[in-house]
Amino acid sequence: MNISGAVALVTGGASGLGEATVRGFVARGGRALIVDLNEERGQSLAKELGDAASFAKANVSNADEVQAAVEQASSMGTLRAAINCAGIGIGARTIDKTGAPHDLAAFEKVISVNLVGTFNVLRLGASAMSKNEPEDGERGVVINTASVAAFDGQIGQVAYSASKGGIVGLTLPAARDLSKAQIRVVTVAPGTFDTPLLGTLSDEIRAALAATIPHPNRLGRPEEFGALACHIVENSYINGEVIRLDGALRMAPR
Repeated sequence: MNISGAVALVTGGASGLGEATVRGFVARGGRALIVDLNEERGQSLAKELGDAASFAKANVSNADEVQAAVEQASSMGTLRAAINCAGIGIGARTIDKTGAPHDLAAFEKVISVNLVGTFNVLRLGASAMSKNEPEDGERGVVINTASVAAFDGQIGQVAYSASKGGIVGLTLPAARDLSKAQIRVVTVAPGTFDTPLLGTLSDEIRAALAATIPHPNRLGRPEEFGALACHIVENSYINGEVIRLDGALRMAPR
């Protein structure tokens, strides 16, 4: 599928992996709707990219807000890609050192944003794309972001790993569901990336994280995620797959 002239809706698009994806899509001649809760960063990025980008403030788990964002993206041209980069995480054990249980509301919030939010964007984006005229036998693609934590979840990642494992689990059935509509579904499972969140850590901690990655022996670069997302859009035979992007990382228990 040709990116040039196409529109992508990118959640979490104001920073990190989402921002890199927006920049990569625009650099290849596409247009992007930046969907994020951070209005200041989102508007700033949209202004920098000019006519190729717009911003929509939306909570990905809110049906009405995402539907409005899908309609805004569709007004920019032909919506061909919905790319899920929004997500949150917490650190908490199933029971803590005193035996107190994991806070249920915190668990539910992570599931709501990461898993329910991903599915919300997938279902509404796919509905809109199903009305497109096919291009070389396809109407669109949905790209989701899981994590290596879906497979190698560490101590304290029970909520995060569950949410990302759910994204992995829905990938193939969603791709099968949408095959007759000629819409692909692909998930990327990143490892440890140099995002703004990691930028708040000390150099020593960042170096320790990088040391666990076999090759390349460094943190992932957001633009590498963006490049993969763009390749998935362009490569029509990638479908129903979960792609680890992690430098051969396999996380230890802690």
